[in-house]
Amino acid sequence: MALIVGLGNPGLEYKGTRHNVGFELIDNLSEKLTITLQQGNGLFFFGEGQFKGRPVALLKPTTYMNNSGKAVSKALALTGNSPQECIICYDDIHLEIGRIKLKPSGSAGGHNGMIDIIERLQTRDFPRLRIGIGNDFKRGRQSEYVLSPFTSSQRNQIDETLEVASNAILTFLRGGIEAAMNQFN
Repeated sequence: MALIVGLGNPGLEYKGTRHNVGFELIDNLSEKLTITLQQGNGLFFFGEGQFKGRPVALLKPTTYMNNSGKAVSKALALTGNSPQECIICYDDIHLEIGRIKLKPSGSAGGHNGMIDIIERLQTRDFPRLRIGIGNDFKRGRQSEYVLSPFTSSQRNQIDETLEVASNAILTFLRGGIEAAMNQFN
């Protein structure tokens, strides 16, 4: 089974913020794959389905971003997946708005959710899809920036980007990380 994880913060006050594009991607995939997410064991929303005959699970942690690893490690234990069978989807200030980047492994790049996942899984060897949110903020204002909503023009761009990112995940499900990287990076 492939496990697709989108990172974000729970709660209505974070809906539509830059930090929650991972959640938005899972919502997009949930619609495309007709997978309904339900409350899991208190640490995440979880749903299972099929894509081209392959079992797929979607996950949105209900922990805050900085504790994402707790939910991901629990989900991996419940599904029996290895970290390599899981792709983490999250926001990245190092990519301009509208860009995505897939990688088979790597560092956290300063992203607190990824730092926690790497620490809890004790590996950096798992695929990830980074969604660019830009970095148009003044020094010391990063938290404020990632927790703010997109402007209306950025919102249109992010909606288009989420569609591309969804297609990248579907390609990942069909052919693996290399195929998705070759087509979308």
